[in-house]
Amino acid sequence: MKLSELSPPKGARTKSKRLGRGNAGGKGGTSGKGHKGTRARSGTGKGPGFEGGQMPLTRRVSKRGFHNPNRKVLSVVNVGQLSRFESGAVVDPDIMLKSKVISKKNDGLKILSEGDLNVSLTVIAHKFSAKAKEKILAAGGTVELIKG
Repeated sequence: MKLSELSPPKGARTKSKRLGRGNAGGKGGTSGKGHKGTRARSGTGKGPGFEGGQMPLTRRVSKRGFHNPNRKVLSVVNVGQLSRFESGAVVDPDIMLKSKVISKKNDGLKILSEGDLNVSLTVIAHKFSAKAKEKILAAGGTVELIKG
């Protein structure tokens, strides 16, 4: 067997149907596209939002307000939730995630003042409310900010 003797199997390669070459050709006249209408024209297709001339859903539904694409979503923890840690512990977002105080890190961690703290902790977070900072310091703990 030589390379020059190789050929595809019978029926593997078929000639394309010649459209619009008279009725004797089998696809004459309208060339298999039916009569008139959008799909009979070249460059057919109205796009994904087209609903047959009906007002599209994207234009029917009201769009209100401003949606900031650069907004930062902070995970929020109250001071009362920190009392589950033992005294003298260093509490940061990773430890809170492991102990399921927060479910996601998001873009940062903010400590708020709700609840009471009766253990001294070193709390590391991205933001603190003023009252939360006071409560942590009053319990004998320290506050550290994460930059960035």
